Amino acid sequence: MKFKTQKIAYWFFLSALMLFSLQIIYGFIMGFAHMGMDGLHDYIPFNTARATHTNLLVVWLILGFMGAAYYIIPEEAQTELYSPKLAIVQLVAFLIVGVIAIGGFHFNWWEGRKFLEIPRPLDFLVVVDVLAFMFNILMTLFKGKRQTTTAMVLTMGLLFMALLYLPGMVWFDNHTLDSFYRWYVVHLWVEGVWELIMGGILAFLLIKITGVDREVIEKWLYVIVGLTFLSGILGTGHHFYYIGVPSYWLWIGGIFSALEPFAFLAMALFAINMYRKGEKKHPNKTALQWTLGAAIVSFFGAGVLGAAHTLPGVNLYTHGTLVTAMHGHMAFWGAYAMIVFAMIAYAMPNLTGRKFYDTNITRYAFWISNVGMLGMTTAFGAAGVAQVYMERIIGIDFMETQIEIQSHFLVLIISATVFSVGIGLYIYNFFQYGQPTDEALIKE
Repeated sequence: MKFKTQKIAYWFFLSALMLFSLQIIYGFIMGFAHMGMDGLHDYIPFNTARATHTNLLVVWLILGFMGAAYYIIPEEAQTELYSPKLAIVQLVAFLIVGVIAIGGFHFNWWEGRKFLEIPRPLDFLVVVDVLAFMFNILMTLFKGKRQTTTAMVLTMGLLFMALLYLPGMVWFDNHTLDSFYRWYVVHLWVEGVWELIMGGILAFLLIKITGVDREVIEKWLYVIVGLTFLSGILGTGHHFYYIGVPSYWLWIGGIFSALEPFAFLAMALFAINMYRKGEKKHPNKTALQWTLGAAIVSFFGAGVLGAAHTLPGVNLYTHGTLVTAMHGHMAFWGAYAMIVFAMIAYAMPNLTGRKFYDTNITRYAFWISNVGMLGMTTAFGAAGVAQVYMERIIGIDFMETQIEIQSHFLVLIISATVFSVGIGLYIYNFFQYGQPTDEALIKE
C-alpha cells in the first residue's frame, strides 16, 4: 500500500541531489588548488572551499536520510504522515539555514572548529528543525497500525543523530576537551548512528526488492547493527590518540577500529545472501544495484580502508594526511551516498508511476560514478602515501611536499570528472521521472 504523503520525500531527494551537485563543484575547486591552479583564492580560499565541501556533504546526506524516513515510515507504520505541512516547513527552514551557513563561510562567519564550522546561532536553528522532523516521525509511528524492527532501527538512528549533535554545541576553553567532545559528533555520527540509519534503509530495501521474509531480514539486522554500533562507538578512540586523553584510548581505539571491517563485511554478506535467497524478481534492477553496491563498497571504503590507517602504528604517520581523504571519500560514498541513491532509485518509480529504470542511462550512472570514485580513491591514496613518506618520514617541508604531489591531483581531477558524468546521468534520470502524482500512489 502506498500513502499520498510519501510524496513529501521527493522534495527532500531533490534538495539533496542539488546540494550534492554543489558539493562536487567545491571539490573541483580544491582539486585544482592542490594542482597549483588556485585562481579563485581571492574569492574562495582553500579553507572556505573545504568547509563548504564537507558541510554540504553532511547537509545533503541528512536531507537524503530525512527523505528516506518520510517515504519508509508511513509505509512501515501503515498510515499517512502525521503532518505534511510541518515536513515542508522543516525542509524550507533547513535549506535556509544551510544557505546562510555557506554564505557565512565565504564571509568568515564561522566557529573555526573542523567539521563543525557552522556558526553557533545556526546550531540552535538546526536543533529546532531536527526536533520538528523527529516529532513528525514519532507521531506518525505513534498513530500507525503496526510497529516494525526496520522502522524502529531507522527511527533510533535518526533520534541518536539528533541527540549526538548536542555535544558539539558545548563550548570549552580547553582545546583537548573541545576536541574530545567534537569527535562525539563527527565520529559517532558517521561510524555510529548513521550506520543505524543505513541498516534501517538497507533492511527496508532488501525486504521490498528480494522478497525474503521480513522476520529473517530483521533478525540479522539486529546482529549487524549491534556489531557495527559497538565497534563504531569504541573505535572513536582512534581520534583520541594525540589530544592528551589517557593512554588506554590507544588500545581501545586500535582494537575496535580493527574490528569495524567485520561489521561492514557482515552487512555486505548479509545483503548478498538475502538477494540470493530472494524468490521475488523485482523489476527495478537499478535500485537493486545501488542497494548491493552500498553494502559492498562500504565494506571496502569504510571497513578495509578505514582499518588500513587507523591502527596506532600506522595512524602515527597517516593521521591528518591525504590517506584520510582516501578512506573518507570511499567510505561516505559507499556507506551513505549509495544507500540514499538506492532509496531514491526505489522510491521514484512508485511515487510517479513511471518506470525509467534498468536502462542504459541508469546502468551507466551506476558504473561510471563508481569507476570515477575508485579512481579518486586511488589518487588520494597515492598522494597520501607520498605525503607521509616525504613529510613525516624524510621531513620535507609541508608546502614543498604539496608541490611534489601535484601530479597525483591531475589523476584525481580526471577521475572526479568521470565520477561527475555518472552523477549527472543519475540526476538526469531523476528528472525524467518528474514530480509525484497522487494517482501513482496506489497498490504495488
